Parts: sequence; C-alpha cells; structure tokens
Amino acid sequence: MEDGGNRRKPSWLRVSRAACGKSADVRRTLAGLGLATVCSEAACPNIGRCFSCGTAAFLILGGICTRACGYCAIEKAAGRRLPPPDEDEPERVAMAVAAMGLRFAVVTSVTRDDLPDGGASAFAATIRAIRTTTPGTGVEVLTPDFQGDFRSLETVAGAIPDVFNHNIETVERLFPRVRPGASFRRSLDLLSEYSRMRPGMPLKSGLMLGLGEEESEIAESLEALRRAGVRMLTLGQYLQPVKGCVPVERFIPPDEFDSWRERALAMGFGSVASGPLVRSSFGAGDSFEELSGHDG
Repeated sequence: MEDGGNRRKPSWLRVSRAACGKSADVRRTLAGLGLATVCSEAACPNIGRCFSCGTAAFLILGGICTRACGYCAIEKAAGRRLPPPDEDEPERVAMAVAAMGLRFAVVTSVTRDDLPDGGASAFAATIRAIRTTTPGTGVEVLTPDFQGDFRSLETVAGAIPDVFNHNIETVERLFPRVRPGASFRRSLDLLSEYSRMRPGMPLKSGLMLGLGEEESEIAESLEALRRAGVRMLTLGQYLQPVKGCVPVERFIPPDEFDSWRERALAMGFGSVASGPLVRSSFGAGDSFEELSGHDG
C-alpha cells in the first residue's frame, strides 16, 4: 500500500472499516441534499469507517479553496472567480444532521479569502440552523484564519458553537512550504482572541506530524497553543493525499503518539487525541465529552 509520495505505509496505518453498515445511507443523504464533506474532498483515510458508522464532517462554502496549501487535496481556485455561498446551505446541513441522527456535528469549510467576511456568516448561520432543527446536537466548527479579521471571528463566536477549532497544522518553520499564504502567528492570535471573546469555552487546535518537524518544535508549538488558551488537541500522521502535495518525511510510530499525548496532558490540555490516524474531526464528540469529564 503506497501513499502519494510512493513510500510504503507501515502496518499501523492500515485502516479497518467499521462494521456499522451505514455508509450507503450517509452517501444517499449527502447526495440528496447536495452537500460536500471534508472526508471526501480532502481524501481522509478514515472516510470508510466514519461513513459506515453514520458520521461525516460537513464542508461548507463550496469545494474550491482560495489558498494553495501544500498538504491539502482540495481543489485550488488558482485565480478563478468563485460563486457566492448557497443561501440555503445552512438549512441543508441541518437537515442532514437530523436525518443522520448526529449527537455531535462538525462543520468546516474551504478558505474563502474572496468573501468580505471569509465565510464567517455562513458558519454562524449553519450553527443556528442546526440548533433550530436539532437543539440537542453539539456543534464544532473548524474555521480558516479569516485573514486575521477579528470581526469575522466575533460573527462565529456570537453563534456560540460548542467547540471552536482552528488548526495550526504544522510548526512555524514549515509554514512557508506547507501553508503558504497563512501565518503561524496569525493563527495563534486568532485562537488567543477567541479565548478572550469566549473565556472558558472549548478551544481546539491540531498538528500533523511527519512533515520534517523537530521534537523541540512540536513541544514549542504545544506550549504556544496552551498560552493561547487551547484545551483540546489533535495530533495525527500526515499522509500525502495526492501526488504533487508535500511528501511525507517520516512515519511516526504509535508509541511516539502515545508519548506526545502524555506530554500534552502534562502541559494542561484537557482532551488529547493523538495517533497515526487521528484527524481534526475524527471522534470529535468523544473528545468533547472527554473535556467535559475533565472539567467536571
């Protein structure tokens, strides 16, 4: 089994499909409502398991991104003019959440630097639509950096998601190669500002490992996230999704992910999902419950 960089994956990266048998239902629901998922668009290795168990992470604001990150398989705008957001998309997401019976929903988006608010109003509308349709469903949003515009951040914060997530993705030194157009400091500032706006509300971020980062850089990044107020953390193995993306530098063994989980908990994180196949939205509801149990 090969990844996009023609490096053989180790045995611990083999994905087992859960036997829940709901994949066809999920695909029909999404297709019937004209919805996209980051699971499909970003070539997530867990898609078979998540769909089979009746879950998915919704991708709003279209399937084309205005950034050109080196790690991502989502289609790039490359200077094209993109269509405006679908006004009824929030309601369609809420309908899918109800149809799938989700107790916890994850909503993310492509980066839309072409929109005045970066798509913040669409996030807020989606949160409110889910709250109206299924009031008992928890909602996590995974947002872009809104180019550092705190007014857009306030728009999202005003809808009061249960979890606000913004990933730094990698260590500061690797940003120019992995996340051109983004900024490590801008992402930290965004997280810090959200913590100031909504003190005590769950704040989440994550990194991909295996891109060439050093141990000291990982530790420094985790410390910076804690200073920014982040309490929920995800650490996963980077896998090159398609040829042309940044190649994998190293496959991290499971015991190293276990070690990072213990170190992160010792730093004060309340919920840490750390493992080769961990992704931002994988087991998001369980991570939220873990944090709630920690606080309780």
